[in-house]
Amino acid sequence: MRLGILGETRAWRDGGGEVPLGGPARRALLALLLVRPGEVVSADRLAEEIDPDGALSAHALQSQVSRLRTALGSAAVIERAGAGYRIVVPHDDVDACRFERLAREGRAALREGDAGRAVALLREALELWRGPALSDLSESETAQVAAVRLEEQRLAALEDRIEGELRLGGHRLLVPELRELVGRHPLRERLTGLLMRALFAEGGQAEALVVFEQTRRHLADELGADPSAELVTLHRELLSADPSPSPAAPPAQLTTFVGRAEEVAEVAELLWVARLVTLIGPGGVGKTRLSVEVAAVAADDVCFVELAALRDGAGLPQALLSAFGLRENGLHLEVGGQTPVDRLIAALSDRMLLLVLDNCEHLVEEVAMLAARLLAACPRLRVLASSREPLGIIGENLWHVRPLDDAAAVQLFTDRARAVRRAFAADPATVRRVCAALDDLPLAIELAAARLRTLDIDDLAERLHDQLGIAARGSRTADERHRTLRSVVAWSWDLLSEPEQRAAQRFTVFAGGATAEAARPVCGADGETLESLVDKSLLEVVGGRYRMLETIRAYGAERLDAAGERESARRAHVRHHLELVRTAEPHLRQAEQLEWLAALAAEHANLLAAVRWAVEAAQVETALQLLASASTYLWIRGTSASVAPQAIALLDAMVGDAPPAGLGEEYATCVLLAASGAAGRAVWQRHRSTAEKALAAAWSGAQPGRYPVGLLLWMMRNAGEADPQGAFALVSSQRDCSEPWVRAVAQYVSAFGRLRERDHAWAERTFAAAAEGFRAIGDRWGTALALDALAGLAAARDDHAEAIALTDEAITLTEQLGALEDSADLLVNRGDHLVGADLAAARADYAKAADLARRAGSSTYLAAALRGLGDIALLEQDLAAAERLYAEAVERIDPHWVKSLGNRARALAGLGVVAEARGDHAAARARYQEVAESATVIDAPTPEALRLLGLPESLVEAVSRL
Repeated sequence: MRLGILGETRAWRDGGGEVPLGGPARRALLALLLVRPGEVVSADRLAEEIDPDGALSAHALQSQVSRLRTALGSAAVIERAGAGYRIVVPHDDVDACRFERLAREGRAALREGDAGRAVALLREALELWRGPALSDLSESETAQVAAVRLEEQRLAALEDRIEGELRLGGHRLLVPELRELVGRHPLRERLTGLLMRALFAEGGQAEALVVFEQTRRHLADELGADPSAELVTLHRELLSADPSPSPAAPPAQLTTFVGRAEEVAEVAELLWVARLVTLIGPGGVGKTRLSVEVAAVAADDVCFVELAALRDGAGLPQALLSAFGLRENGLHLEVGGQTPVDRLIAALSDRMLLLVLDNCEHLVEEVAMLAARLLAACPRLRVLASSREPLGIIGENLWHVRPLDDAAAVQLFTDRARAVRRAFAADPATVRRVCAALDDLPLAIELAAARLRTLDIDDLAERLHDQLGIAARGSRTADERHRTLRSVVAWSWDLLSEPEQRAAQRFTVFAGGATAEAARPVCGADGETLESLVDKSLLEVVGGRYRMLETIRAYGAERLDAAGERESARRAHVRHHLELVRTAEPHLRQAEQLEWLAALAAEHANLLAAVRWAVEAAQVETALQLLASASTYLWIRGTSASVAPQAIALLDAMVGDAPPAGLGEEYATCVLLAASGAAGRAVWQRHRSTAEKALAAAWSGAQPGRYPVGLLLWMMRNAGEADPQGAFALVSSQRDCSEPWVRAVAQYVSAFGRLRERDHAWAERTFAAAAEGFRAIGDRWGTALALDALAGLAAARDDHAEAIALTDEAITLTEQLGALEDSADLLVNRGDHLVGADLAAARADYAKAADLARRAGSSTYLAAALRGLGDIALLEQDLAAAERLYAEAVERIDPHWVKSLGNRARALAGLGVVAEARGDHAAARARYQEVAESATVIDAPTPEALRLLGLPESLVEAVSRL
């Protein structure tokens, strides 16, 4: 049995079913006994705490104890002890005790320097919390003291977890969470210090110093105290430190760089005069390491994209979007129109940046086409590529990466040998003979040097000679060098034990590296075997994740095929990641969503690989479950388009258009994912009706469906259709659902239905209830949606102060989610609320929104910002600027996306006003007619429909004159 007081007092059987405890008095009794399980609580104290008014007699207390015993059964024993009672239960069965143990172990691991283990333990501890501790005993003095103690431990564990994740390099996703925590606890100096460190790691040195100053003032005003010595020391370090490199920088290297210093300088110099440089050479010659070193000196702003994990060119634009930290779609589902490449061009159009594309050889045609397009459209962009063959496009400069010279090869071997045998010393001639046998290829040298842990240099030289059949020779062709490297990999492989070989070959199914938790079940290996592979240079550990060099992966994949285990390994890979997304999905709609978004983002490449394999292997049921379980993550992160091709292929592979038995909801979710891609419109039209019936069936019973986010997305996808009422009715029908998140969604959708019926007061109350519902469970995504709708209603009744306050709150939430596009959208909305009262502030919001949209590569959000700037130009009677801005906005806006209807209508109306001011009444009338046609998506083109599109009264009047 499991017992819980971290939230409402509850009990669960081992099988998962909840134990009915009875009324408030019985829950309070159990909670008081569980504060310190095993310790006696006097009967008088129990009676007083359960009923402070003194109405609970000793007999009544004994009766409550008896009923509680019956409810709990034999799994938890309540004993009479002297003048009181105690509960006898294993401490780990009580969530508070388990939390305290895990928090202690996590803190100990953090002190010992094991950040990965610490984070895992602390996450497990924090996940036990379901709400405020001992919430059933709000008036109990004993409970209040215990709750304060537990809440303090919870906050300390949260700080420990954040510190651990900072040590693992997770600063980017921690900044929004830390901002929120510091806002709630402005006097808690450890949180301030963690936020300062995270900001500094992101390159935000100035922001970190501002945070220190704000905390210093809070401490002085509230406590009359100065910051602690630790915080002051951190402040001094920040003042004297350089900002950290860009988050898109190349991976940090764990070993010394040997033998190519002049080459680095020459390639860096070449990049200043040539915008495309390709490093070419055989596998293992050191192209990747050279590109890393060149990037470090050639540019301040670098984006490093590792392409080895991509199986085909279809995922190339998405890989670049991910490397830039860009979402593929925003909060409101940008549909159709703009492609990922368009978004990349928008993001890079005026940015001075070095883009490093590593391991291009298997995608050389696709990389060449994309690089050519980006370079043509982005004049300040430079590209450094590495490949075994040229890209073959105009303007490409080739740099042939050669094997190391004799002296550098010997130095590299010696350095790596001393890493495994500190006292290594050998005859230079013998070392030279070994390096020559390896064709002076850096990767081959490193693999061979790793063997000195168990071999001496003479034995190594002899084995290499026997294995390769070569001695010191002169230069060879690239193909021969590649064969030499393959022989060294094979030789290293053959020296592995059978369990090590099996683990290494099964590891090749991972597309983006793996955590130890993922590698163990997929590879069928324990931690010791994996660490042994690291020791032998077959695996490496980067950022707490195992990864395998591509040359070794290619050889291991061949061995996996030869062993006939590829399907087994892939099934294990899919099984692990299906379980991961199933576990994560409910947390993505709760307060822990930032942590789980980060965890799934680290596995994004593996998730795509799992989906691709399941679809290619015609594992329809598995593929549908995987897509549906991952859909919440994909939509919140804005990466749903990355699986759209697989979703389309899966739908095409099904027999007929009917969903498989028992998988109707998964099928409907797959249809939504397929429709999120640029080629998904036809699929949507074919499957929409069947998918709606399947979704309705899944949510028509007493039990809620399995994938609640699909309901919200179904309404949003259907809102722009000719007849969206079925979608609205389906979602609105869930107002009494037992799932809190679904109830909030139903309220949100119901409010839109009432807006169509002109019942603004009811709609506003319902949007507010939805916002509170989302906020209560900690979902920032849903809360931002509801707040945006409330802000629009406030503006409609001319309460712009309220609209601005609501939009400010929504912007804070989208910033926490890292959603540049959504923040841009909300900034435009805030500019619209400000434009009548503070033109300068509105202009600043529109300009900032345009900047964010360009960085995010979002043409539609950029169009909205341009429309706002056009409004300002029109107010200032600058007709030429207004016309130019409105025309560019209309050109960029996707006319098929429901969210863009208002901005498109306002830009068209603005062009009409400009034409009218110039006396061109025919052109004005044509523009107003286009606005009226836009309004028919909402209703007849009445003034009310025009106002719902966001048109101000002056434009409503102009259009209504039709």
